[in-house]
Amino acid sequence: MSSNSSEPSRKDEGGSDAPRDVPGAAAGAGAGQRPLEHVAALTGNRDRELLDVTLVTALMDLLHCRCVSACRLVGDAHGQRWQTRAALEAGDLAPLSDPPWLELDELPPAQQHPLRLDCVQRAAVVREAQPHGALTLFPLPGEGGAGGVIEVASAAALGEETERLVASILRIYRNFESLLDYSERDTLTGLLNRKSFDETFLKFVAAPRPAASLPRGDGERRDAEQAARRWLGVVDIDHFKSVNDRFGHLIGDEVLLLVARLLRSTFRFQDRLYRFGGEEFVILLHCADEAEALSAFERLRGNIEGFRFPQVGSVTVSVGFAEARPGDTPALAFQRADEALYHAKQTGRNRVCSHAALLASGALAPPSAPQTGSIDLF
Repeated sequence: MSSNSSEPSRKDEGGSDAPRDVPGAAAGAGAGQRPLEHVAALTGNRDRELLDVTLVTALMDLLHCRCVSACRLVGDAHGQRWQTRAALEAGDLAPLSDPPWLELDELPPAQQHPLRLDCVQRAAVVREAQPHGALTLFPLPGEGGAGGVIEVASAAALGEETERLVASILRIYRNFESLLDYSERDTLTGLLNRKSFDETFLKFVAAPRPAASLPRGDGERRDAEQAARRWLGVVDIDHFKSVNDRFGHLIGDEVLLLVARLLRSTFRFQDRLYRFGGEEFVILLHCADEAEALSAFERLRGNIEGFRFPQVGSVTVSVGFAEARPGDTPALAFQRADEALYHAKQTGRNRVCSHAALLASGALAPPSAPQTGSIDLF
């Protein structure tokens, strides 16, 4: 598919040159409606995970370029890597993306793409002429301030008017993303809130393994069957009421903020972290087996126990976790993890309990009836 910028110059009705690279310049009277249609599609999307896909698809349709991709920096400041959220090449039916369960070290290091880093750090458009076209990068602030870029590969350099059009669409995108953050995130900690849990959970347990994924640097494709089992953990701060009673709610809020920060530093970028209200947090994560999930939750427990909280000193948490199975409802999976949490609370606190292990040991009685995700009407 050729870029619009490669077409010969055309005259408009007044005799002036029509911009060669303005998307839709050849589409006639309806061309002005196309950007508005894409903005409507973008802001009509309530699924955050599909937002970048919608954006990339819209830009490809408007620009008719060789490739459009949305890439985000993930990981901590000392080991950031590039995650491709959506990449669409001319002729492709749908964008590809990095599978959400990939480990951080499987993604390309930040320094491997210096143009992207330059775009993020300067928060400015970066342009590079290439042997067979041009590359234009637009800064794209992301969730929690994480940087990202929209990368456009075209047959010729984008003109000023086209760049302004893309920049305007990205401003609308950022404003809409901020509205989603406001509705889906806890105002104190910035973690996802309980309202967003049910929908995320259902996609988490039911999402099929992708049929295709992005190629590695060596040309091999990442194995789509690497997806691990899913786990749900419930974390509760021990004796949190006494923290509020002894030190006041401002100090209690600081403890919640610091626990949220420890959650972020302990778990991986692809894990989902929620504050359910009060002192209760929920984690959704992929792990190969129960032992690996137990290790992750034990690491969190130890990190919190070893942290010195200002004024309060030592704080501990109790954790219960269970496997999230295909067909589970959010309530059923949460109930199993909550039963394990209750056992941890009743047997000394500051510990991690697995629902499956408690069942196997006889510490928990098996359910009286099979648990399924269906609802019995009779």
